[in-house]
Amino acid sequence: MTGFGDGHDELRAVARDLLAGTAGWDKLAQAGWLGLEVPEELDGAGATFAEVAVVLEEMGRAAACTAYLGAVVLGVGTLNALKPGRGRDELLAATADGSVVPTVAIGDPPFRIEGSRVSGRAEFVPDAAEAGRILLPALDQTGTPVIVPVDAGALGCVRQEVLDTTRAVGVVTADHVEAPEVWRFAGDPAAALRRISDRAAVAVACDSLGVAAAMLDRTVAYAGVREQFGRPIGSFQAVKHACADMMVKLAMSRQLVDAACRAIAGDDDEAGAAASMAKSYACGAAVEIAGKAMQLHGGIGYTWESGIHVYLKRAAFNRALFGSAAGHRKRLAARYF
Repeated sequence: MTGFGDGHDELRAVARDLLAGTAGWDKLAQAGWLGLEVPEELDGAGATFAEVAVVLEEMGRAAACTAYLGAVVLGVGTLNALKPGRGRDELLAATADGSVVPTVAIGDPPFRIEGSRVSGRAEFVPDAAEAGRILLPALDQTGTPVIVPVDAGALGCVRQEVLDTTRAVGVVTADHVEAPEVWRFAGDPAAALRRISDRAAVAVACDSLGVAAAMLDRTVAYAGVREQFGRPIGSFQAVKHACADMMVKLAMSRQLVDAACRAIAGDDDEAGAAASMAKSYACGAAVEIAGKAMQLHGGIGYTWESGIHVYLKRAAFNRALFGSAAGHRKRLAARYF
């Protein structure tokens, strides 16, 4: 992210250093990243999504394998939207210190509550296999959206094989599972669920921004040392133009993602539109930039050892996760009819 101040620059530098090594869940907890948006009275930092976005971008840059998307973006974001209560507060505090990994099983249609039991199915749930607690968005008997917290062991969780090996997603199934509690949203339930989906879309756009930045940096560095015909390939006009196109796409992505992060952090009325703009453009641009990076690396770019395939696959999965580009553009177009 840009334009958020010196504090974000320091957070970005620390994140880049930490993610350059082996960043286990305990290290993320010690760094305070899991509790960035957790209220201070629950041992969190009391920060906003703007700070989480900085971490997300650096995770994309490092192609980090963590449960941050499920636990912090979805888990903490959902818990913060609920009415305060003992169970909800305890789970927020446990998430902040890393002792519990939550995630949210957003399904379409959502889960349903019948009596004291909940049933339903959700696919592509981030970090479902790693989660200890899964929050099920469900409709109660009156059709009102609520959240049902369930221990992961009580649900069916099957890992889904996807193109991106740096991310873990799964299918979550509830077959008349006992609902120990029902947590209600602090505000309008339908609007709260939309905000959670928008958070997830912007989070993936932040990740794609980091992927694109990493691929541009690596390509420029390679073009400066790789020689053909006795000169660096970066001196050739075709390579210069390709890198310039990548830089323009990255700059446009950054502007859209920055605007979306501000809207989400400020709970802006136009956050949904900003999220769709950022998700549709930045995720598509990351795929194009990673693909161009592979081409400009020549034969080595297509090898397993180069590692570029990891970024290309991550970018491709980001493009499909939490709404396709076509779906988000359709959503934007609907505002004009």
